[in-house]
Amino acid sequence: MLRSMIERHYGQRQIAEGFFNAPIEDWWEPWMKRADEILDDEELIDTVYEALRRRHPQSATRGRMGTPAEIVIRLMVLKHVRGWSYETLEREVRANMVYRITRIGAEKVPDAKTMGRLGQALGPDVVEQVHARIVGIAREKKIVPGRRLRVDTTVVETNIHYPTDSSLLGDGVRVLTRTMQRLSSMVKTTTGKIRNRMRSTSRRVMEIARASRSRGKGVEEKRKRSYQRLFTITGQVVRQAERTSRAIAETKRRPKRVRQLQQELDRMIGLVRQVMKQAKARIFTGDTHFTDKLVSVFEPQTEVIRKGKTSKPTEFGKMVKIQEAENQIITSYAVYEKRPNDSDLLVKAVEEHCNRLGQVPDLVAADAAFHSPTHKAAIQKMGVKHISVPNRPTKDPALRKIQKTRWFRKGQKWRTGSEGRISVLKRRHGLDRCRYRGHHGMGRWVGLGVIADNLINIGRVLAAQA
Repeated sequence: MLRSMIERHYGQRQIAEGFFNAPIEDWWEPWMKRADEILDDEELIDTVYEALRRRHPQSATRGRMGTPAEIVIRLMVLKHVRGWSYETLEREVRANMVYRITRIGAEKVPDAKTMGRLGQALGPDVVEQVHARIVGIAREKKIVPGRRLRVDTTVVETNIHYPTDSSLLGDGVRVLTRTMQRLSSMVKTTTGKIRNRMRSTSRRVMEIARASRSRGKGVEEKRKRSYQRLFTITGQVVRQAERTSRAIAETKRRPKRVRQLQQELDRMIGLVRQVMKQAKARIFTGDTHFTDKLVSVFEPQTEVIRKGKTSKPTEFGKMVKIQEAENQIITSYAVYEKRPNDSDLLVKAVEEHCNRLGQVPDLVAADAAFHSPTHKAAIQKMGVKHISVPNRPTKDPALRKIQKTRWFRKGQKWRTGSEGRISVLKRRHGLDRCRYRGHHGMGRWVGLGVIADNLINIGRVLAAQA
């Protein structure tokens, strides 16, 4: 396997590049030139460089020349600024001279698969370090004084289909069968030929779907019989997968790819068994509150979240916190493994604001979900003067009087901007649905979207000042 040697920048440029660099900058949007200057920061480039050189033991000293760290961070930022896929990013950077903001120059543009692997090398911790440095640059340029703080939460959905018990069982059978077939083609075992039960599984899934849409007598019994047949088929596939895994474990020579497929097979067996348990509990006993419910075998970390939205009462994804300071700059974000109560996030948000911007905010604004007398008292002790967090059902005359004051209403008016910021993140930068896999992928997706939005806003402020 070829290794790539990582550098911070490309070496000596070609003479011809100097003739078209100046005209291209005239075609940039106003914020682009300022963002280009920010991305020249050596601390940013060093952070990415250290992450890329850890991909392989000798990435910094041996191998063919890889994509420099400076180019990688610019490609990732451009991808999330425009909300593109890797394929679109490759095509646009190759064809459009305006996107030479990536500093690719006359060099070859990495293909989509290479850019995907480079993006995976930047884990969520590296993306968070890059974001923290960009907020630090905004503070140095006096764009975020840090006198105000607003915070809100939203749901970023994982890239899954709408979960039903039958579809989850069908997914599990398909993945188990496919993995066993791959293993059987690579290693000879004593289990014999792998039986493909996908045809009968698909029929049972279709029967259940038709029965769920039907109305009348006997429909529920028919649906239960179809589910029972589906459970039988799924159990047969799971037992066959367990026999295959044991046979693979007994073989003397197992290449790395075989070991990886065996681990994937064992992981999927456990997930399918859990789906069978929760489906049986719902279908035959009516238990809909199953502990640690799975809604996807591909993204098992997905949570079922209900935030009371009329348009979308149930969402499948992860809870994300977004907090901002002046000029719409997002100073901190967080992706939670388990959904927390909004009220428990207020003190932590103020602490992170102080760490990033070096001072306690004068005003903290949030919606009613963040209301907690204990936590409000805690941030008052920290030095926050004005806390614009409403408690609408309160009957306390003193609290109701405060909520009618001018500063409180102005704080709530400013707070509504956080909902607009979340809307922009979802529409422009793709935070409505995460296209990367796993919890680490969710952290990278959210972090890069936040970085892209911050660069646009910082660039616009600096362009307006100039």
